[in-house]
Amino acid sequence: MLFPYVFFIVAGISILFILIRFLIVQKKNIPAELFARALQDENSGHFKEAIITYESALDEVKKIKFNTTLKKKIIEKIKLMHTVIEYQNSHRF
Repeated sequence: MLFPYVFFIVAGISILFILIRFLIVQKKNIPAELFARALQDENSGHFKEAIITYESALDEVKKIKFNTTLKKKIIEKIKLMHTVIEYQNSHRF
């Protein structure tokens, strides 16, 4: 007879936990800020700093595990930055 009450209590606590986590993640959007900073570094020509910032943003996205589209964009940008740096290094000599 106690089972229905336990079920509702556990369900309520779970929903409350998910809502609080969602609000915290939405409030502190560190990966998006790091991504924006890396874009600024990339646009100003500081490619090595951009790679470092992109990798920091990727680490933060992996911690949160919610934003998979941002994760894909960051991975693509890191690959692009490595290609650009290789291209610059090959044309300097």
